[in-house]
Amino acid sequence: MKSSKKLVEKYLPKIIGLRLSSLFLIKPEKAVFKAYKLFSSPRKGKVKPEQEDFLNKAKTTSIKQDSKEVQIYHWKGEGKTVILIHGWDSNTHRWKDLVEDLQKEDYNIVAFDGPAHGNSEGTLLNVPLYSKCLDRMLKLYQPQFIIGHSVGAMTVIYNQYIKQSPFVEKIVLLGAPSEMSRIMNDYKRILRLSDKFMTALDSFFKKKFDYHFTEFSIASFAKNVEKEALIIHDKYDRVAPIEAARAIHQNLKHSTLKVTEGAGHSLNKEDIRKDILEFLKSKT
Repeated sequence: MKSSKKLVEKYLPKIIGLRLSSLFLIKPEKAVFKAYKLFSSPRKGKVKPEQEDFLNKAKTTSIKQDSKEVQIYHWKGEGKTVILIHGWDSNTHRWKDLVEDLQKEDYNIVAFDGPAHGNSEGTLLNVPLYSKCLDRMLKLYQPQFIIGHSVGAMTVIYNQYIKQSPFVEKIVLLGAPSEMSRIMNDYKRILRLSDKFMTALDSFFKKKFDYHFTEFSIASFAKNVEKEALIIHDKYDRVAPIEAARAIHQNLKHSTLKVTEGAGHSLNKEDIRKDILEFLKSKT
């Protein structure tokens, strides 16, 4: 069974890419839209049975974003408010250990499942959509601290409201990718898409989001962020290269970069959580 599963995982991207390329010859606009949907569709991240006990301990509510329900979790505390933003193919449960550490310090903790993840509705997720959800959360809860992982960290830097917010004091970025052009180069390589196909897809993104691939750079967006930031990134991160963290750090006006070795992309280690809590408690 395992060997057959590996074969499927190995050849499925090539099959999908071949179908998209074939469709592109006949109906290019349809092929490009399908490629966009595929890129924006998570494969996993829904809540598993073993994750329910922890999530059920929170007070839950929801908001509507683009007619879809977005699930919110709230662990009430008397201290400052922290908002947690998970990454791709994940959900709020990924914060379990950090939530428990924050609870010991009596922080007021809020988290939410991104669209198409956890207990939230939807089928697609991208940074602009995630940022719209974050806008709503910021206005509802007015947090002093924001912690994002991976795509969640990208969303923190992309979000315009954070940059203007009078109440946000500090941000924490965990395993943040930076360059959309690099991500799309990987997408092209995995699916074996042609230059012509990628040019059309790039034009689609420009029309939909007002950014070409080369223009969508978290490091570049970071130049306009004034908030104090802690960046944590693993030296051997296979999902987001360490160069991304260094570029973001270089462009943020007030940031500290902590490079780990062996914590992987998840960065879910006790010493890392301690560093986060120390950063939140330190005086600006």
